[in-house]
Amino acid sequence: MPIWKRLKKNLATQQANNTSGETIRQTVVKDEKIETDHPKAIQQIQQVFQEEADFVTRELVIFGKVPATIIYFSSLVDKKGISEEIIKPLLMNAYESSLEADLKEVIMRQTLYHADVQQATQLADVVNGLLRGNTVLLIDGIQEGILINTKMIEKRSIAQPETEQVIRGPRDGFIESLETNISLLRDRMPVPQFRVKTMQIGRITKSTVGLFYMDDIANPSLVEDVEKRLERIDIDRVLDSGYLEQFIQDNPRSPFPQVKNTERPDVAVGNLLEGRVVIMVDGSPFALIVPATFIMFYQSSEDYNERTNVMSIIRMTRLISIIFSLITPSTYVAVISYHPELIPTAFSVAITSGRAGVPFPAVVEVFLMEAAMEILREATVRMPKQVGGALSIVGVLVVGQAAVMAGFVSPITVVVIAITTIGSFATPAYSMATGFRMLRFFLIFMTGVLGLYGLILGLILVMNHLLSLRSFGVPYLSPMSPMNWGGMRDSFIRAPLRWLIDRPEELFVKNSKRINNPKEYPTTNPLGPEQHLGTKEENE
Repeated sequence: MPIWKRLKKNLATQQANNTSGETIRQTVVKDEKIETDHPKAIQQIQQVFQEEADFVTRELVIFGKVPATIIYFSSLVDKKGISEEIIKPLLMNAYESSLEADLKEVIMRQTLYHADVQQATQLADVVNGLLRGNTVLLIDGIQEGILINTKMIEKRSIAQPETEQVIRGPRDGFIESLETNISLLRDRMPVPQFRVKTMQIGRITKSTVGLFYMDDIANPSLVEDVEKRLERIDIDRVLDSGYLEQFIQDNPRSPFPQVKNTERPDVAVGNLLEGRVVIMVDGSPFALIVPATFIMFYQSSEDYNERTNVMSIIRMTRLISIIFSLITPSTYVAVISYHPELIPTAFSVAITSGRAGVPFPAVVEVFLMEAAMEILREATVRMPKQVGGALSIVGVLVVGQAAVMAGFVSPITVVVIAITTIGSFATPAYSMATGFRMLRFFLIFMTGVLGLYGLILGLILVMNHLLSLRSFGVPYLSPMSPMNWGGMRDSFIRAPLRWLIDRPEELFVKNSKRINNPKEYPTTNPLGPEQHLGTKEENE
């Protein structure tokens, strides 16, 4: 028998032998109640965790006469808090009555200093509590475990997100702790209408997922749809919010993201106040915002912090950069390979002299340069910061110059690819920029086969795909298609804030008004054209 068949047979035998044992163990943990007898109750829990290195049991005699045991995982709890808020009051206080009910009430209401205390009768609840950072207090004669929330996990400090830098705006960002992230949101929205729902997703990781929305703004159908999509997820692990994004998006095969992610609390709050829903995972600093439209991915939170004329020009610059980064390489290939008559005479002489001696056709040359830039970009991102900057300089200057001098590529091709790469960097959302980078290869291939006809055909296919996309039922190209003139005020340009009266129409929110009385904010001098406030001496 071949060795791989023997290994497969042995694995199947081991799985069959382990199945019955695992089933018995899971059944015991799920259904069994805690024993009244103190040693048996401790043994119940020890059998579940067996020989865990960080599993700690601390035996003590509370009130000077009642045996008890404190159980916890040292890697998940605040040891100082256990000593000061649990062990110290149990050992220092006295107790006179001998009734079991009185003993439990005294411990719960008069003795323990900690604020978050619960009771559990099922062994499964005790086990889950231990694994989530609770300390369990088992008392002789009481068929209940007391769960005290002593969780303390090391976390990094709040800092500005590296992927969403702004010049003018808040400098705080989400971190991996869900409780900290909730506090950042509540601090910005101190209203009772801000709703927070949590659920656990992941058969093994049991990751806590937070669902946030404004009760007086968000559409209830949208909130219900998001909850249903999350509840349908059945996977063994959820290590980042990206896992959820791949399950809840409408078209997972599309190169365009249909769920926006952000590390900035101000971005999350702004979208919540528009009627959207925010999803976060404990252990991930990225928040998911749904539904998402195409316009959202090239907008920045800084757009609303500066003057409207400046930010409108910047938005148009981003849009032009996106278009240039998408069609510049394919247009270059089409003109050079199929339509050289479109090039002015003086310019064609420069291009011809630059391409003299290049052994590859234009489409192969552009493909190679694009692939080289993608490799260089990926290497720069994955390398440490101290090396990444030097690597990018060496790759662009040394390798590019050497390739031109050796005659592998023409100088004009290097310029075209450089313009394309710089244009892709102007997109604020990394996920959207990645989608456009992938589409560039598709358009280059179509242009290399059919010329300008291939470019136009490729753009038609891309636009048709964009028109067919939905994000939680919302058209992806809203407010352009279907056309909404009110929404266009905050799309390609950013109109003055006093003009942004209504929330996005495509979300069908409960309260559609951002500004109730826009006429109260004058745009002219309220004192009249000839009047002014005057100096201090004139006013006196």
